Amino acid sequence: MDAAVIIFSAISVLLVLSSLMVVFLRNVVHCALALVAALFLIAVLFVMLHAPMLGVLQVLIYAGAIMVLFLFVIMFLNPTAPEPRHKLWWGFGSLAAILLAASLAAILSNGGAPEDPVAATEIFGSPEMLGKSLFTDFVLPLELASVLLLVAIVGAVVLAKREP
Repeated sequence: MDAAVIIFSAISVLLVLSSLMVVFLRNVVHCALALVAALFLIAVLFVMLHAPMLGVLQVLIYAGAIMVLFLFVIMFLNPTAPEPRHKLWWGFGSLAAILLAASLAAILSNGGAPEDPVAATEIFGSPEMLGKSLFTDFVLPLELASVLLLVAIVGAVVLAKREP
């Protein structure tokens, strides 16, 4: 076995475990911290796939900014008691997990490995390709997202401002 396969397997197992912790832990703060760990492990997988820009963006945007927002909302709502678990949702979740596992098994059994996977990922995720793609192919969605984020920030400031 190659060292890269061993490292990938270890990171994958840790990622699955932290993802399961997000779902099954009862404390919402612990769930959020497990989600941070999962997002960091996804960033490590991006770096292993020779996409360091995507790994850095994963850490900055999701593990940094989005999780700070999640933790702020969790602390703002101050949940005292965990919500009761309903058996109907457990059955639905189990059925969905079985269907997902079956579809993934079918997809993975049909496809073969690419001829040269490293050649396909050498330009994927580089800052040059990301910038070129964002500012040529996706200019309108990028600008719309920036305007939407600006409106959300202004709305949050207005809602947070209290009259004395």
